[in-house]
Amino acid sequence: MKLSDFDYNLPKELIAQYPLEERDSARLLVLNRLEEKLEHRIFRDITDYLNKDDLLVLNDTKVLSSRIKGKRVSGGRVEILLLNRKRGLTFQALIKPNRLKLGEKILFNGGSIQGKIEGKNEITFEAEDTESIYSIGAMPLPHYIKREAEELDKVYYQTVYAQNGGAVAAPTAGLHFTQELIEKINSGGINIARLTLHVGIGTFKPVKAQDFTKHKMEPEYFKVPNEAAEAIERAQINNSRIIAVGTTSLRTLETYTSGMKEGYTDLFIYPGYKFKITDCLLTNFHLPRTTLFMLVCAFAGEKLAKRAYQEAIDRKYRFYSYGDAMLIV
Repeated sequence: MKLSDFDYNLPKELIAQYPLEERDSARLLVLNRLEEKLEHRIFRDITDYLNKDDLLVLNDTKVLSSRIKGKRVSGGRVEILLLNRKRGLTFQALIKPNRLKLGEKILFNGGSIQGKIEGKNEITFEAEDTESIYSIGAMPLPHYIKREAEELDKVYYQTVYAQNGGAVAAPTAGLHFTQELIEKINSGGINIARLTLHVGIGTFKPVKAQDFTKHKMEPEYFKVPNEAAEAIERAQINNSRIIAVGTTSLRTLETYTSGMKEGYTDLFIYPGYKFKITDCLLTNFHLPRTTLFMLVCAFAGEKLAKRAYQEAIDRKYRFYSYGDAMLIV
């Protein structure tokens, strides 16, 4: 296998630029691996495919408003994407333009907040606290959404169960759930566990080598709380299905089987990987030639995954972060 095996052609008009007003009205492609069958439903119909005592695993990371615009003292525009806080009010960041000088001052929010360039990917702010910095930021929408972030994105580019701040991209499979749908799932005897993986900028890192196995994943922080660990253990004892909501939940679950409950994971899943704990996967449709599409091919089987993607294209499903979903059972 080589990188080009994970390519496919997607018409640009199928890349969703805005979310649906009703989260759970997205389309849902259900892929049954055993029967090699595809079904087309609406997302809220997901309850038809969940069984009593199943364990639905959610990633409760919260996307921070980390894209911040400022100006140089000379007047030139600057855009900062905050990646993580290193110490105090010093952040690792992607800074554009990249020709800014060491020690150069950047003005934000009309000068009420200032920053100083500490290095190629580092900036220190003069501000009250981190909250005041993020308060002037916008949602860090992915590059394939060809518009500026709007106020609506602060609501829709966030799961309704987001709790722990730290992500620079949303765990998009979870965007389709409403609070009402979660309550309906819970009342049906389906168990829910919440863990955290802070999605990093590496989720958009392109795979460049034809020998994709040489690709290095960016480490991402994760935590499986005791309550989630106990729920996972009960599901295993009871032989109940463990359903990962999103590739981030799946990678956290599979990392957890190595004995880690908290830390950083750089687990790279591609065809040939032996899944240890995850029985079903809910996911959105992913870009070609990416680690996310490779993971889906590993879980569903390469041939079946590609067939599902082609059918989704033929039926004009909406793709990527604000797009439709696929349930692999």
